[in-house]
Amino acid sequence: MSADPPPTVVVTGASAGLGRAIALEFARHGARVALLARGEGRLRAACAELEAAGGEALMVPVDMADAEQVEAAAARVEEHFGPIDVWVNNAMATVFAPLEAITPADFRRATEVTYLGAVWGTMAALRRMRQRDRGVVVQVSSGLAYRAIPLQAPYCGAKHALRGFTDSARTELMHAGSRVHLTMVHMPALNTPQFDWARAFLPRRPRPVAPVFQPEVGARAVYRAAGLGRRDLFVGGPVLQAVWGNRLAPWLADRYLARTAIAGQQRPESLEGDREGNLWQSVAGDQNTHGSFGSEARGHSVQLWLTLHRGVVGATVAAGLVVLGVMLW
Repeated sequence: MSADPPPTVVVTGASAGLGRAIALEFARHGARVALLARGEGRLRAACAELEAAGGEALMVPVDMADAEQVEAAAARVEEHFGPIDVWVNNAMATVFAPLEAITPADFRRATEVTYLGAVWGTMAALRRMRQRDRGVVVQVSSGLAYRAIPLQAPYCGAKHALRGFTDSARTELMHAGSRVHLTMVHMPALNTPQFDWARAFLPRRPRPVAPVFQPEVGARAVYRAAGLGRRDLFVGGPVLQAVWGNRLAPWLADRYLARTAIAGQQRPESLEGDREGNLWQSVAGDQNTHGSFGSEARGHSVQLWLTLHRGVVGATVAAGLVVLGVMLW
C-alpha cells in the first residue's frame, strides 16, 4: 500500500521575511512548497534554502496584485505538484507615512497587493479546492486587523478589509456544506526586512512597535493553523491585548496610540530623503528572513504555546483544582 503523497503548499510573498520562514517551516515538515513573489533572485535563494533543508520547492514569479497572474500561478503549481492542499496568503506591501504624505497611487498599490492579492489568492485556491471538497486557506493577518495604528493607514485598512472578506467567504462555504476551511492567523510585530525596504516618508527610519518577535514564531503558528481547523489564531500576548483593549475601551486605545505610536515606530537614525522602497518594484539583493531587530526579538511566545496546547493546559488546571479541593476537604 503506497504512502500518501506529501501535501502541496502555496506561500505568497515567500521570497523573504515571514513568507520565507513559513515556506521553510512547511518544507521541514515534508511539504512540497510553491513560492510566489516578485523578486526572482530572492525566489531562487529561497528555493535553494528549502531544498537544502530537505524540501521540494517551486518558484513562481508573480505580482499578487494581478488577478490573471495569480490564477496562472495556481495552474502552474497544480501542473507541477498536483492538487493544492494549503494556500497561505502572506504577500504584503505598505507605506510608512502620515496619511497626508501618501499619494493615491501609492495607497492603491499597497491595497492591491496586501488586500486584493489575498482576495485573488483565495479565489484561485477555492476554484480548485471546492471541486475536491478539501483544502485550507490561511490568511496571514495582524493585530492591526482589529486595532489600527498611525503611520500605517494603507496596511491597517487592508487587514481590516481582509478580515471582513474572509468572514464573508467562510459563511458561504459553511452554507454550501463545504469541507474547505478558511482560517486567519493574526501576527504581532515581527523582525522582518519590511522595515528596511518598505516605502517610507518619515523623519526617521521605521521600526516595528515593541515587543518584537522572530518570524519563526509566526511561521510555526501558520503551520499549526493549517491543521487545527480553528477560525482564528492569535500570536503573542500583545495581539490579544490590542484586540481586547480595542473591544473594551477603543477611545482609550485611540489616545494611547496617538501619544506613543508615532515615536514608537521610528528609530533614532534619520531617514535621508523619501525612500522608494519595494512598493512598485522588487528591491535588489537577498534580504532573507530576518530584519534589523534580532537583538530585541523574542524567539518564543508563551501565549501561543498555551493557545496551541489548551487541552493540556485545561487538563492540568482541572487536575490542580481537584488536588486543591481534596487538600481543602
